[in-house]
Order: sequence, then structure tokens, then C-alpha cells
Amino acid sequence: MTLITKASGEIETFKEDKLRLSLERSGVDAGEIEKIVREISNRLNEDISTNEIYRIAFNMLKKDSWPFAAKYHLKRAIMELGPSGYPFERFIGEILRHQGYSVRVGEIVRGLCVNHEIDVIAEKEHYHFMVECKYHNQPGNLCSVKIPLYIQARFKDVESAWQKLPGHATKFHQGWVITNTKFSSDSIQYGNCAGLKMLGWNYPSKGSLRELIDSLGLYPITCLTTLTKLEKQNLLDRKIVLCKDICTNERYLIQAGVGKSRINAVLEEGHKLCHKLISDGKH
Repeated sequence: MTLITKASGEIETFKEDKLRLSLERSGVDAGEIEKIVREISNRLNEDISTNEIYRIAFNMLKKDSWPFAAKYHLKRAIMELGPSGYPFERFIGEILRHQGYSVRVGEIVRGLCVNHEIDVIAEKEHYHFMVECKYHNQPGNLCSVKIPLYIQARFKDVESAWQKLPGHATKFHQGWVITNTKFSSDSIQYGNCAGLKMLGWNYPSKGSLRELIDSLGLYPITCLTTLTKLEKQNLLDRKIVLCKDICTNERYLIQAGVGKSRINAVLEEGHKLCHKLISDGKH
């Protein structure tokens, strides 16, 4: 039995099946999975961490297959959107916009009692959502129960004002909590009891944030292994958060300082990662 250290500092038993599943979710073929599992199994020791296991697998994928490495990097890529949460809010706004919602990001909204700065407001037909994004740029952090408690209080104040607007009496209003990490059990229990929509990295078991990103093909630019950290930050500073945006606008790469000799490599990786969106014509 090999023990490993999680990002939270907890110690758990190394589970080969868990590693295999994460690689399968990234689209890695069976042969490559066996190669990676064998390499990691040969290097296991009592002091290894989940971060080291990830690094070994990621480096092997990066060497042999860019798109699979980019998908495997997704969770950490979202953490690279920071340190502030604003790029994550824009990323969530783009996911909702792609699903047909009209979206506003970072707006001041008048509540019944006070004004509130709302991360994302999403509307479609008779649905009207107040979305709060709880972003973490370090692994191992939990979204505790105080978060949905606080958001529910804000939402009820905003909802009271929204219901007084013309045409809103029959609309369905709801508060959402979206996090790129995990919810505590108490936060899930309270959120569901209060009627909040809870969306986390692996929650709910069907339709989690991870599954939503994969199903839509909306990957953040921080997934790309062919871009440097500085180039990614330059794109984020220009409010470019989606891989698909650089695939359809090469000039963004030029503006971000990507050299001409590397642009084709970046575009190749981007097209392989976003081929579903591009082939569907969903620009």
C-alpha cells in the first residue's frame, strides 16, 4: 500500500483506478494510459504527492500529445486564470453565453435594501439568475457553508427588487454558486435546502463544472501547453479567456507577443482542443 499526500495536506492511499479515470476523461488512449500508469507505479514512494503524480503524467502527455495534455491540465489551468477571480467570472459568463443566455459580468445591482456587485447575471426566456463565482487559485480549498449562506442573503435582497420590475412577477429567479474547487458537505446541504444552484468542479455527479466544460469544448487559454505564462497573462489582460477565440483571431496571439515562428504550433494545439466548436461553426 502506497500513501500519497493530497494538495489539502491529507494522506490517502494511492488509487490506480483514480489516475486511470482522470486520463480517460482527458481522451488519452489505452496504450498511453498503460505507459503513464507503469511509469508512475515504478516511481511511487512513501513521500510522493498528488502534485508529483500529476507532474509526471502531464509531462509525458505534453511530450507525446498536446491536446490530451491540455485537457488533463484543465483543473490547474482554471487556477491559472487568477490571482484575481475576474477572469474566472468572464470564463463562467462565456460558458453561460454559449448556452444561449444573455450575460452581464461584474455589474452593480440595486437590491431592496442595498446595492450589490454581482459576478454574473444571466437571463434567458423567463429565467433570471444571479451567479456568484467563488474562485480559488490553489488546490485543496473547500467552499465552506458560509459562502452559500452569504450568497443566499444577497440573492434574497436582489430578488426582492427584481420582482418589482415590470414583467418579472412571473419570472423564475435563482441564485447560483459556482466554484472551481469542491463544496463542503454542509455547503451542499444548505445550498440545496435554500434552493441555490450549486455547481462545483465535481459537483453535481452529473453535470459538474468539469463535465460542462468538456461537453461544450470551452477550454480556457491557460490550458494551452504551447503558450508561455507571460503570453497567457497578456491574453487574459486583453480579456481573452477562451481557446476558441485565438483559433478564430490569430491577431490576438500577435498582440500577446507570440513570435511568428511559434504561432502555427499554438494554433495547431488550439484547433485540436477546440475542433468540436470550430467544426460546428460555433464561433
